[in-house]
Amino acid sequence: MSVVKSCDRLLPQPVPAVPAVSVVVPIYNGEGDLPDLVDCLLAQTYPAERLEYWLVDNGSGDRTSRLLQTAATRARDRGIQLRPLTYTAIQSSYAARNVGIHAAGGDVVVFTDVDCRPSPDWLTNLVHPFTDPAVGLVAGEIEALPSRHWLARYGDRQGTLCQHHTLSHPYLPYGQTANLAVRADIFRQVGLFRPQLTTGGDADLCWRIQQATSWNLVAAPGAVVYHRHRQSLLALWRQWYRYGCSNRYLHELYGVSLTRSLTAREVGYRLLRWALKDLPRATVRLVQGQGTAIELAIAPLDLWCAQARTQGQQQAQLPEAARCIEYLEPGESPCAF
Repeated sequence: MSVVKSCDRLLPQPVPAVPAVSVVVPIYNGEGDLPDLVDCLLAQTYPAERLEYWLVDNGSGDRTSRLLQTAATRARDRGIQLRPLTYTAIQSSYAARNVGIHAAGGDVVVFTDVDCRPSPDWLTNLVHPFTDPAVGLVAGEIEALPSRHWLARYGDRQGTLCQHHTLSHPYLPYGQTANLAVRADIFRQVGLFRPQLTTGGDADLCWRIQQATSWNLVAAPGAVVYHRHRQSLLALWRQWYRYGCSNRYLHELYGVSLTRSLTAREVGYRLLRWALKDLPRATVRLVQGQGTAIELAIAPLDLWCAQARTQGQQQAQLPEAARCIEYLEPGESPCAF
């Protein structure tokens, strides 16, 4: 368990030995993933009487709403609270998460996504660090779902989804909302997510907490959710383009340095090096049974992702409305500029 320090903190409220936990999941057109996610949620080893799920349908156009009703019935029959919510005012996972936070009654609010598959002991391991009264945020691990697809293997090899990258961010560490737990009282201190933000909201929330308070952020590597890597070049491009947009938004909000863009000369040099050196070497290793097929395409795929991120950084513009922070308490200013 690694610990990251921050600034001054209000005195913590006592947390029960078994905290009440509220799990919030934003969903948009999730019919393909929802049944498997629900199976994983209902299989959690955390005490059911201390647990509630809030699944927020963010304006889906598929069968998500119907499947949520079925899931709620299944959960009720097993003595588990699973409550569907609908929110359509803003199309944003962060706005949908805010709806779940408003509804949550737990001591700890946990976030994951509809395309994640939590392990059975996920919540037990994720919530355990809160026994330390200095801990305010806990980031669990994100691992790849097993796949034989070549692009999924590329993502797994590069550790694309691993929390290690975000927890070692040079500005401040943060946990991805695919696997993040936050002490509920913190939201009254710093506000909720920026509802109009479309990417980068997990970093923004964690950074605001660390800048405004001294709650500690810790990692819980035993709290694992599994996530599916992208399996098409277009999906991979969109993923890294969104990362670039996130970089731009966080640059506008915090002054964080943008990732350096590749020059045409550098792209040409790296492709030439790949063709003359990396590709022949990877081919030999593959023939000798010492390598894998994905090693043949590492350099071009790295460039593909870097170019997508560069375009995201160059083309994204932070909407003024995305500077707004939502608050729990009525009467507080809805925006922080």
